[in-house]
Amino acid sequence: MSSRTLHAEVKRRIIGSLSEGRWKHGEAIPSEEALARRYKVSIGTVRHAVSELVAENVLVRRQGSGTYVASHTRDYMLSVFFWIVDEKGRKELPRVEVLSYRRARADAGTAARLGLQRGAPVIRVRALQRIGGRPMMVDDIRMPQALFPALDEPTFRGREGTVYGFFQERFGITVVRVVERLQARAASAAVGAALGLAAGAPVLRIERTAYTYGDAPVETRVRYVNTARLAYLSQLGRH
Repeated sequence: MSSRTLHAEVKRRIIGSLSEGRWKHGEAIPSEEALARRYKVSIGTVRHAVSELVAENVLVRRQGSGTYVASHTRDYMLSVFFWIVDEKGRKELPRVEVLSYRRARADAGTAARLGLQRGAPVIRVRALQRIGGRPMMVDDIRMPQALFPALDEPTFRGREGTVYGFFQERFGITVVRVVERLQARAASAAVGAALGLAAGAPVLRIERTAYTYGDAPVETRVRYVNTARLAYLSQLGRH
């Protein structure tokens, strides 16, 4: 095998072990030397594979301690998955209020984004997010019921931390990447009422789908943001 093929295979095997739960979030993975012996490759090949997973925020290196499976802590979520900032570029995790929770059937768009058959059972949550006490975002979240069969409304409402942190802690499902599509839209009457805006006021519509290991979709949502006080910050290129 070429070095490129070897490191890709090692990376695939590490992801497979993570997906199987061999190393859980917050736990250290074996040393590069141990992984090299396990996979019968050079330490350089293992280091290349691990470095890519660190760059992708799947693993976290801690100086002098080792490499760990990323945990969806508050700081991790702010750094990796939250790109809404105030006028001064500051981030603040919002306080979430669940407006509705129900079981439903996947429409065509939801089914396509979640890799489901149209009409498959899903859980739908509408949530209001406040920053600085002000209602600033509305989320319409959809999750495959098959992934969260025991999830009920009291459990979801009573969770601690973020939704992705809840997925990881309660169900062992780790979100490793998201795909977002952004559009300018006019607020509907319902969105406007939730955000304290007039119907037709400009809002930012963000369509987001979250994926776990193996590029399996686990959640999709549509978010409406009041950009009178907030902005979406995108950083391109190497930091």
